[in-house]
This record gives sequence, C-alpha cells and structure tokens, in this order.
Amino acid sequence: MSETPDDHSIDGRSRNQTSEDARVARTRADVSAAALEVLTTEGWDAVTHATVARVAGYSKTTLYTHWPSRVDLLGLALDVLGEMPHHTPTGDLRADLIGEMTVFRDAMLALRLDRILLALAHWGAAEDEIARVRSRLVADGESVVREVLGRTAQGTRLDAAVAMFSGAVVCPVLMHGRAPTDEVVAAAVDIVLHGVAPD
Repeated sequence: MSETPDDHSIDGRSRNQTSEDARVARTRADVSAAALEVLTTEGWDAVTHATVARVAGYSKTTLYTHWPSRVDLLGLALDVLGEMPHHTPTGDLRADLIGEMTVFRDAMLALRLDRILLALAHWGAAEDEIARVRSRLVADGESVVREVLGRTAQGTRLDAAVAMFSGAVVCPVLMHGRAPTDEVVAAAVDIVLHGVAPD
C-alpha cells in the first residue's frame, strides 16, 4: 500500500516517525528531570537505573536501553539543569560582586548544587563527557565574576580571585553544611578586592 500525502507531516516525515520522535523527546525530558530530582534530593549514590526509572515512571529496561550507565544518567541530570542564575551587573564593582556571590549562595541551596558538585568532582575526573559538562557549568557559573573582576585584575590574579569567590561559598556549604551569611559574603568581597587592588 502506498503512502498518501496525508500520511506525512509538514516537514515530510511520516506521522508515525513524528509521534515516535515526540515520545523519545518526552521520555528523555522525563528521565532527565527524574535524574536531577534524585541527584539533588537523595545524592549521587541514589542515582541508579531503578530509582530514576521509578521516579520517572518508566521501566528500568527503557533506561538501560537508552542510557546504559549511571554516568549517562548524570549527564541527563546536568543537561536539564540549564544555565546558572546570575546577578545583573550594574557597574558598581563591590555591589556587583556581593550580588553575584549572593545569587550563587542562594542557587547552592535552592538547586542543591552541593550534591551536583560532589558528583561532578567524583565523575569529572574519570569520564570525559562529565568533565566537559563540569567545565561548561563552571565557566557559566564564573562568567559574571570574571567579567566584573576583569576590569580590575587579569591573568593569575583574576584566576585566584575567582577561585576565592567560589571557595567562599562552596567551602562552607560542603565542609560545614551551611551557607555563608550576608556578612561573610560582604567580608569575602572586601578581602578579595583589597588583594586585587593595584599596588
């Protein structure tokens, strides 16, 4: 039996192919969201095919067929995370840095970036795909601080200052289980600005 023009969508693909593509996209979106949910609520150890399949509402077989390793599931979780929230620079160096650090601190808590960073630290050293995702996430996360501080510092001084800003938020969350207060954020900004000031 030959296909009629009604058997095709506007782009020339068959209607069956279009509906299959939509199902695949929906499955990927559901599994990605479930993997991120499991990672951020239960931690890396819980990111298993069984747990993600249960949360997403799919069979383990479906997950193993499309994403055979736990690293694949981590990649899906990070893909759905998207871009990091940022403070919009105003031109006031100190206020912009405090604003960006505050947004980063709040994102650490709201998005459970601590659990994501732990998984990235663990798997980014061994898996090239996760290392690329980690690099993209870090570059996005540091972009505003680099832009704002780039007017004051360059080269290794800029790299060191960016690392100090990240550390002022990441270290208290990961090592002490609490986020830095507004006062600690402001003090960290003042200390780093003093250190990068021209001699």
